Amino acid sequence: MKRFRLLKITAKIFDTSRAAWLNFRLPMKTFSAKAEQVERKWYILDADNQVVGRVAEKAAVLLRGKHKAIFTSHVDTGDYVIVINAEKAVFTGKKETQKEYMSYSGFIGGHHTETAKSRRGRHPELIIEGAVKGMIPHNRLGRSILRKLHVYTGSKHPHEAQAPAVLKVK
Repeated sequence: MKRFRLLKITAKIFDTSRAAWLNFRLPMKTFSAKAEQVERKWYILDADNQVVGRVAEKAAVLLRGKHKAIFTSHVDTGDYVIVINAEKAVFTGKKETQKEYMSYSGFIGGHHTETAKSRRGRHPELIIEGAVKGMIPHNRLGRSILRKLHVYTGSKHPHEAQAPAVLKVK
């Protein structure tokens, strides 16, 4: 009994209730970037004789903004990326003939498969775009991030006015 009374007395002296701790707030120290305050740059990646996965990885990092100190996971802090010479990007191993891209329309008989070689002949930008798409979040933020990716065949692009910086893929 004495112990119980002693605990009651100490609880009155030191207010240890939950409400007292809720009123005691420390200032927030975690930085959270605002999308409208982010300074965005333009970068060019040349895919000529570069592995598709390495080009896509570099583009995904730049698009998400993970190379910046202000990276915030739920905010679009990334930059614009231009990939040129998409048709000259290479696969390692036998992926050029063995890798298959599958699509399904949702209708009966709507299942289509296509090898990387045939996709390169038909629409080579889709190879890089698909690889980058798989490396970013699959939600609304990811869709807004993907709008900043521009992939072109050949070395010409219409973004000279933005003065993009050239980056090397390692």
